Amino acid sequence: MNYLEKYNEWLNDPAISEEDKEDLRNIKNNEKEIEDRFYKDLEFGTAGLRGVIGIGTNRMNKYTVTKATQGLANYIVKKNGQERGVAIAYDSRRMSQEFSEETALCLNANGIKTYRFDSLRPTPELSFAVRQLGCIAGIVITASHNPPEYNGYKVYWEDGAQIVEPTDKEIINEVNAITDLSTIKTMSKKEAEEKGLYNKIGKEIDDKYIDTLKKLVVNQDAINKMQKDIKIVYTPLHGTGNIPVQRILKEIGFENVYVVPEQEKPDGEFPTVSYPNPEDPKAFTLALELAKRVNADIVLANDPDADRLGVYVKDTKTGEYIQFNGNMTGNLLAEYILSQKKANGTLPANGAVIKTIVSSNLTDAIAKEYNVKLFSTLTGFKNIAKIIRGFEENNNEYECLYSYEESYGCIIGTHARDKDGIVAVMTLCEAAAYYKMNGMTLWDQMNNMYRKYGYYKEKQFSITLKGAEGAEQIKKMMDDLRNNPPSEIGKYKVISVGDYNSQVIHNNETGKETSTNLPKSNVLYYELEDDAWCCVRPSGTEPKIKFYMGVKENSMEEAEKELQNIENSMKKYAE
Repeated sequence: MNYLEKYNEWLNDPAISEEDKEDLRNIKNNEKEIEDRFYKDLEFGTAGLRGVIGIGTNRMNKYTVTKATQGLANYIVKKNGQERGVAIAYDSRRMSQEFSEETALCLNANGIKTYRFDSLRPTPELSFAVRQLGCIAGIVITASHNPPEYNGYKVYWEDGAQIVEPTDKEIINEVNAITDLSTIKTMSKKEAEEKGLYNKIGKEIDDKYIDTLKKLVVNQDAINKMQKDIKIVYTPLHGTGNIPVQRILKEIGFENVYVVPEQEKPDGEFPTVSYPNPEDPKAFTLALELAKRVNADIVLANDPDADRLGVYVKDTKTGEYIQFNGNMTGNLLAEYILSQKKANGTLPANGAVIKTIVSSNLTDAIAKEYNVKLFSTLTGFKNIAKIIRGFEENNNEYECLYSYEESYGCIIGTHARDKDGIVAVMTLCEAAAYYKMNGMTLWDQMNNMYRKYGYYKEKQFSITLKGAEGAEQIKKMMDDLRNNPPSEIGKYKVISVGDYNSQVIHNNETGKETSTNLPKSNVLYYELEDDAWCCVRPSGTEPKIKFYMGVKENSMEEAEKELQNIENSMKKYAE
């Protein structure tokens, strides 16, 4: 069925409200808009269902949300998971509260218990709640750091992680089997409550979550000594992080926490930022102004669902604030946690650190220094969670101490199975206290790490190509790279090419082929000489193709120069 046929089907479908049909009639003369809304159905990617809010099969609306929910419900019923129930959370975005309510009532109508948070909560707390409540699944309504016109729907399974193979495909098959919107079930909230199906959760889970995070502090003494001296500026970017961040920092002892007042309250319009992404320097404009006024040591920003963290730290030599990218933050935390555990005698013999394949090779050097096992996996925190689950299923062969990915997400320990921006705030503030106690800023410590391990530098760029035409262009780029693999990128020879779609790594020097030992994924990875690398993949959540790259050199100037050369080389493939 083409997009025009789908459009007309919705216009004539009795399950579509008259109000929504009127919205569709208003675009009857705009074929491009019709195509964009109906050329495909929203699909699960690395972070679930995500799209622009509106009416159509390629939009986030009550029909696409409840269709996904009905498919999930059918799957849960087949697994006899109705009594275990589903935990549900939502963020501050447009329609998040409404979508979460529709989701709960659809599940309830299928005889499935729900535990819905009484107000907005961070994504990591949802992951934590699934495990605490023994639910079979969890759902959070969020589009993370996307612009305000987006919303999304993330599904978690019983281990508190986002769904992975084969569960994701099995659920999607159930969703795709729903072709008649009138078969989607719902019921009134009153009836659902009377039957004990619709349950609210809140303070009890909050308390358990905060108590669990407090146990992850590795040097309380440093906090106690520096709690009056460290100045912290924080912004939740109009999202869910404000209450839990203020609470955890207060309870572990920090006294000088300044929240950006203009961005403190939840607001799905994100009025002070065009793009609520802590990777974007523009998102820090107000926070940096406040930092300069109060002379802050560290400036922190969560994205709206508080699973990611952006960081600026003060350089006392220049007085300026320096942005840390996800790799810098990730590696600084890895070094801090492992060094502190070694110092206090709690570093286990079977310790492990996990990263994604597009994250920094500096992590490999840190893991080697502290004699912990390093695991690498595909992009997406659900793949990290899969490795942690494997540890548990294998009689706790390894103890996961820390995991991160370059896209500004990490978790200390295993209390949740997704990125946790709240625990990241807590531990970075703790690290700032420790290093200040020793006469250093976080920027000083980062430079110490470069001198110790080498000057690792990474970056990524992406190209946005929207709609059906853009999807075809992205496919062509990936096909061209597969069919014509480069032998050199920048000044570096390509040692091997990993095609994660065919799950084969081809060594250019020996001709030998080995398995990636990872699930099938549309990713190309180039191992270069001298510990340099490059990777290309389409985004799983946005209409983008992403290029990642990293180098190791003897100085930061040399690293930046060679990284730029790699970027210039890769941009030729995107022309």
